[in-house]
Amino acid sequence: MRAKSSAIDHSSIAVDPSPDIDLATGTSTGSSTATGHNPQRGGLVLAGLGVFTFSLTFPATAWGLESFGPWSLVALRTLLGAVIAGGALLLGRVAMPDRRHRAGLVVVAAGGVVGFPLLTTLALETSTTSHAAVVVGLLPLTTAVFSSLRTGARPPRAFWIAALAGAAVVIVFTVQQSGGALSGGDLCVFGALLICAAGYTEGGRLARVMPGWQVAAWSLVLCLPLAVVGVAVALPAEPVRLTAHGVIGLVWVAAGSAFLGLYVWYRGMAEIGVPRASQLQLGQPLLTLLWSFLLLGETVPAAAPVAAVAVLVCIAATQRAGRDGRPRRAARTPHRAKSAPGHRLVDMDRHP
Repeated sequence: MRAKSSAIDHSSIAVDPSPDIDLATGTSTGSSTATGHNPQRGGLVLAGLGVFTFSLTFPATAWGLESFGPWSLVALRTLLGAVIAGGALLLGRVAMPDRRHRAGLVVVAAGGVVGFPLLTTLALETSTTSHAAVVVGLLPLTTAVFSSLRTGARPPRAFWIAALAGAAVVIVFTVQQSGGALSGGDLCVFGALLICAAGYTEGGRLARVMPGWQVAAWSLVLCLPLAVVGVAVALPAEPVRLTAHGVIGLVWVAAGSAFLGLYVWYRGMAEIGVPRASQLQLGQPLLTLLWSFLLLGETVPAAAPVAAVAVLVCIAATQRAGRDGRPRRAARTPHRAKSAPGHRLVDMDRHP
């Protein structure tokens, strides 16, 4: 308060040092000088761990199919993942998500917890992991398209040129490997791309307003009733032949892909933003090709690595062009006021 005015000065206040947040991308733009922690570096590591975890999903699913039927495997994966996530929420004493976030969590659950695992598991019954990995290489691109539609961003023309080029590479590869026509497995994977892209888009949006691990955890918990019913129906109907590979595969897709991977992935997205996290995911198809060779002994088709690299180039061009089309903040010159030692000024226009 000033002596001659009853108006409050909203220009700035003193707060403890903490990272700035870029409101256009949801990324952290600063670091804590007190602790030396760099949020950008930490976010890159977390998102990279997520990509590493996801790259093992297809080989682990192939192992799981040695012991379980496709419906049983997906139901058990969801059930175990939901139990782990629910335990983490209870230990953290996390309150129920706000009502305004629940519809988005349903989309995340439908895409990443149910739709993508089910469709890709069905696809792997007739397709090799190396083949499916190249097709899934289009996921970052598909996510970028969904994100632009969801947020209303208008990427430049170069974005769409690269997007069409990547789609063409994927379609040519899948048709060539299928003997001139798309197989049922390919159609399942393409459907998985669409539904997972919707889930990733909504999950990336939610990760800006709530902790990323809670996005992953609540999406799993929402599917718990469906998972219980699925296990009760599918297990008696499908044969079960327990093997070491089958059990390891189930544990990995439940604890690794369904919870741990999404936990570090969404937390990393909250630190560095959806565009940069998507760029890290470009290496996922090549990693999956490597695991399919090392863990499954698959003979990787000669065209698969070439197609994977071509897809990576196209998606990288898409992401590069997309940065030019993202919304930008209007330049503001904040009013300055004196602050106490050890504090910094925050522009109240930027930080509501």
